[in-house]
Amino acid sequence: MKLKKLLSKLPVERFRNPPAKVAVVALNGVIGAAGPMRSGLTLASVEDQLSEAFKMDGIKAVALSINSPGGSPVQSDLIGRMIRDLADKHEVKVFAFCEDVAASGGYWLACAADEIYAMESSVIGSIGVISSGFGFPELIKKYGIERRVRTAGDLKSTLDPFEKENPKDVKRLKGILTQIHENFIDWVKGRRAGKLGKDEKEIFSGEFWTGTTAKEYGLIDGLGSMHQIMRFEYGDKVKLIKVEGKKNWLKSKLGFGGGDALSALGGVNTADIAGGMMAAVEERAHWDRYGL
Repeated sequence: MKLKKLLSKLPVERFRNPPAKVAVVALNGVIGAAGPMRSGLTLASVEDQLSEAFKMDGIKAVALSINSPGGSPVQSDLIGRMIRDLADKHEVKVFAFCEDVAASGGYWLACAADEIYAMESSVIGSIGVISSGFGFPELIKKYGIERRVRTAGDLKSTLDPFEKENPKDVKRLKGILTQIHENFIDWVKGRRAGKLGKDEKEIFSGEFWTGTTAKEYGLIDGLGSMHQIMRFEYGDKVKLIKVEGKKNWLKSKLGFGGGDALSALGGVNTADIAGGMMAAVEERAHWDRYGL
């Protein structure tokens, strides 16, 4: 009798119509391995999160929270393909929500979703490929430094920063960049088929726009935050469940690579510091390209 009375007080409606569940995966930062002291966004770094998100019981969708200025085209492709493979395997819809920036490789990731949303002031686009570096051919001459390089293979020292640029090397590099750009274009065209409404030459020029303009160009499906869109799609009681990645305790506490003996003892590894500083400069350059 007591059990029957207790059951009568339970919110039966809650069990009849449970709130929809959406798994949320954050894809933040520069794409690619950043260095021994700074982890970049790679397939290895998000593989477990993505697998866990798509296998979650009873989910209605997976939402990707993206904030990335781009980086490695290979890692962008690997992550994008894995998202699509998991979505097709588990028959789960994917939404992408662009935050401050989803440009270059960041937009590549967004295109893995079935629908893309952004804020009015988000930076979207930059569908292009870039290779940058420095040249110091006169610097070593000024200080009387003799550079000694030995190779097996005539083209092994292509684009040596201490030599003047060779037009043939530049031509080869541009050919590679063009091929990667074409792969990027094919991916966007395939994923946004029937949605791109602007002149393709402009869309694929490498230019980037605000979310408002990106919507006009068909690069995204709408404007709004994750909470707004998910409530609209699945009701006010929708549950957004964050899928967190595994954290390296040693890195989070000490800021050094876990495999280094000096780091483990709390010491300082100068190679780690130098690599980390260079990675930080490169990362800053990626964000600065979009004024962020």
